[in-house]
Amino acid sequence: MKAYVIEQPGGPEVLQLRDILSPEPTQDEVKIRVRAFGLNRAEAYLRAGKMGEITSPRVPGIEAVGEIIHDPAGIFRTGQRVATAMGGMQFSRNGSYAEHVTVLRNNVVSLDGTSLSWEELATLPEAYLTVWGALDKSLAIQKGQTLLIRGGTSSVGLAAVTYAKARGLTVIATTRNAANSQRLYEMGADAVLVDSGDIAQRVREIAPQGVDAALEVVGAATLRDTIKTLRPFGAVSVIGLLGGAPILEQFHLMQDLPAGVRLNFFPSGLFGTPALPLTDTPLPWLAKEIAAKRMPSIHTQTFAFDEVRQAHRLMESDRALGKLVVLL
Repeated sequence: MKAYVIEQPGGPEVLQLRDILSPEPTQDEVKIRVRAFGLNRAEAYLRAGKMGEITSPRVPGIEAVGEIIHDPAGIFRTGQRVATAMGGMQFSRNGSYAEHVTVLRNNVVSLDGTSLSWEELATLPEAYLTVWGALDKSLAIQKGQTLLIRGGTSSVGLAAVTYAKARGLTVIATTRNAANSQRLYEMGADAVLVDSGDIAQRVREIAPQGVDAALEVVGAATLRDTIKTLRPFGAVSVIGLLGGAPILEQFHLMQDLPAGVRLNFFPSGLFGTPALPLTDTPLPWLAKEIAAKRMPSIHTQTFAFDEVRQAHRLMESDRALGKLVVLL
């Protein structure tokens, strides 16, 4: 099969298209014909050498949609439409930048019954599973609550806006660039703030008692300020590191963490584990809602399989304002 391989760290030019073997699935795995995959910062970090030393050829990619080629256990049928994310892809096994991918069965979700195109389906797995895990599992959001999304124009931030609105929340979203505000309103945000790094007081003008929950996509750089926007017993979940290293210098538990506020980090590496099985994932529902135009799509641009390098350049330019997809 053809796959992109990283043999040394560097820029997009180190992504090399190669012919490699397609591993056969073991009893707890399935093989999928990849029809499309979304791009993620994790793949750019791997390529740049920011996720450890590259000592052997690595196939990047942490998500894909496609059709089942073979399931040794017979749980999924041949040709069945599915999505997959994480489960060791690009780390302990080949990733999804390939014609085929062999993945853990626990990290596969059926997409039966949807009419959504492959490129639209490819916008769902990593972004929306992360949002679902953080909002539903970590923050336990409820209809009628107010949610702050710090870093709203990232692909996962946009997914959070659309998902939270579909769940009946009031959404305050941030962007560093005023020109991107309209994009957030189009996705459903109720209020948009241009992020100077110090927005807690402005959030309090919108929600005087504080927001019920916050989704932190920027990370450590803005976390102290985000925490100040929460009501007592509110909660913040960190899901991104757009602002740099995940280190809080001199964090004071009594002075920096307001009374009763909860703080957690949600890693998508939990997908498919006993702690977070994918049996009740919202992906099939989301596919139907987007197909019916009841939810906006976060898709922004599609690339051919031989254009992966160009896609990486756009992803790293911070100009995508949505999900980039590669269609095979």
